[in-house]
Amino acid sequence: MTAAGPLAGRGIVVTRPASQAAPLAAMIRAAGGRPILFPVLEILDTADIAPLIVAADGLDRFDLAIFISPNAVLRAMNQIVARRSWPRGLRAAAVGKGSARELKRFGITDVIAPARAFDSEGLLALPELQQVSGRRVVIFRGDGGRELLGDTLAARGADVEYVECYRRARPRADAAPLLRAWARNEADAVTVTSSEGLRNLFEMVGRLGQSWLRRTPLLAPHPRIAAAARELGCGNVMETAPGDEGLMNALSQLFHQP
Repeated sequence: MTAAGPLAGRGIVVTRPASQAAPLAAMIRAAGGRPILFPVLEILDTADIAPLIVAADGLDRFDLAIFISPNAVLRAMNQIVARRSWPRGLRAAAVGKGSARELKRFGITDVIAPARAFDSEGLLALPELQQVSGRRVVIFRGDGGRELLGDTLAARGADVEYVECYRRARPRADAAPLLRAWARNEADAVTVTSSEGLRNLFEMVGRLGQSWLRRTPLLAPHPRIAAAARELGCGNVMETAPGDEGLMNALSQLFHQP
């Protein structure tokens, strides 16, 4: 039976971490497509969990807790709820919709979050983060990452503390199945959801895979990722709306047959 739907018969490369790829893969299948799972990031426990435990135990001393990603929410909140309740006067903020959604799963519904630009710039533009002089802010994040959020809040007078909840690594993966899919014209589009993941993808597929990647439609849900893809020589880059919904809408438009 031939698959029906806007992605009928299309192979879509999903590069999300293995533990986070299922929702997008299910949406691709529901649209008639065939997800090709090729994780380019692995989410690991932080090398030293002690700072996270200290922050969880001392959460009352902060005025604002910011979560950079859904992974930060999961890793931090699992430690927090195992040790204590959420302080009544502590506000929570999230960079994106996914992080806000994860916070709600932990019972935190009053979340400061951007309505459109789901990045540090979008969060920093919100009225709640303008007058922060003297406020104590904890930022839960992965290892490394951009410093813009903390630096800007500190410049506005806040006392900022970073807590690393997890680390990212490049998986050891066999690229042969993906290369075969390209060789058979079975990989019709690639979705990439982080700049670090994009760099890993280029390293993991080697020179042959890079040549195919540069010719394959690449969908990126943020201007920074799209710009990085173009800098790497990708000739067919589509910037999409945020989240899996944004990727699916763009895929449907890309392969829509009137």
